[in-house]
Amino acid sequence: MAKLTAEQRIERTHVQLMRDKNFCLFSGVFMIGKVIISDKVDTARTDGRNVEYGRAFVDSISDKQLAFLVIHEAMHKAYRHMMVWKNIAKENARLANMAMDYVINLQIQDYDPQRTTVEMPKDYSGKPLGLIDEKYRGMDTMQVYQILKKECTGGGGKGGDKGKGDGQPDNSSDGRGEPYEFDEHDWEGASDLSEEDEQELGKEIDHALREGAILAGKMKGNVPRGIEELLHPKVDWKEALRDFVKAHTKGLDESTWRRPNRRYLGVDIIMPSTIGFKAERISIGTDTSGSIGGEILGRFLGEAKLICDDVEPEIIDMMYWDTHVARHEIYAGAEVSNFVNSTKPAGGGGTDPDCVPNFLLKKGIKPQCIVMLTDGVFFCHETTKWDELGVPVLWCVVGNNEFKPKVGQAVCVE
Repeated sequence: MAKLTAEQRIERTHVQLMRDKNFCLFSGVFMIGKVIISDKVDTARTDGRNVEYGRAFVDSISDKQLAFLVIHEAMHKAYRHMMVWKNIAKENARLANMAMDYVINLQIQDYDPQRTTVEMPKDYSGKPLGLIDEKYRGMDTMQVYQILKKECTGGGGKGGDKGKGDGQPDNSSDGRGEPYEFDEHDWEGASDLSEEDEQELGKEIDHALREGAILAGKMKGNVPRGIEELLHPKVDWKEALRDFVKAHTKGLDESTWRRPNRRYLGVDIIMPSTIGFKAERISIGTDTSGSIGGEILGRFLGEAKLICDDVEPEIIDMMYWDTHVARHEIYAGAEVSNFVNSTKPAGGGGTDPDCVPNFLLKKGIKPQCIVMLTDGVFFCHETTKWDELGVPVLWCVVGNNEFKPKVGQAVCVE
């Protein structure tokens, strides 16, 4: 049987990893950018989009070791390392490279602890060719980098000015027999990406990971915590709530020439002043099926009051719902500023969020926006009544990252 070329081996490795439940998450990431086999690269390197493999190195390692190398490069891409950490690379490229490798090599080991699919490449004496140390478990690249800086003497060692890893053992220079990073990091190539290119690449990677997560779910594989955080970035729910309400209650100001803008009178320019109008009506729907505790409700209502103080709605509808709207409170005018102290939660049965738009339609109420507080766990949720009402909706979801609303947008409340 003829020996496979480096190109053929990498292509076969991609296919094998796509079929593996532990690594299929990265299937789409493999397809981003070009795969280049080069005689000028010692081991492997990436610029964040493309990956170059050294032909001689690929030919020298086993199939499991090649799989480890391929996953290693894919994870650099998935975590957007060449974009996220370019600032610390300018400070000390080699330590930045080492920090990134310490983080992802531990993760690869955890994906396949029995080494059934991947195994870290080794040198001629059997020592690992990659950086791995349990003391860095649970840390991110910046945390590892800061530790390496403190431990570093003499300016960070060889390679700091080159913008890549050594690619060769450095045991003789440090005297401690430590392993060395087996891949390079093409910071120069990464710096050629424009801001628009980086944004486009980020979207491409995000889409690939989301598709990979779906495949991993079907194959009963796991999505690592670090990738979960990429797919579900933490958003300050309070800021998101403020932005949502303001975005959907703005546009109520008018300009008038009857009262000149005083800011421009001193320079003999006549400009119109703005007459502000209060927001009209905001509806708040709170899930009282039993899953929303008093502490969460108190925080939510406190934040809602601050927003109302800011946008000054003329009317607030406070609705407590389970399978129906158990209580509807209307606050108008001066009552709005004190609604938190006056409200009385009610309900506690099942959970049917569609009762909120149904209730508003029956009452002939059409607010400028609706804010729903819920855990996102219910048996039915249709779009018919929401579409008929035609009002922007923000779901403030307590502790449920998996909730995907059929209408409106969602933000996770921790």
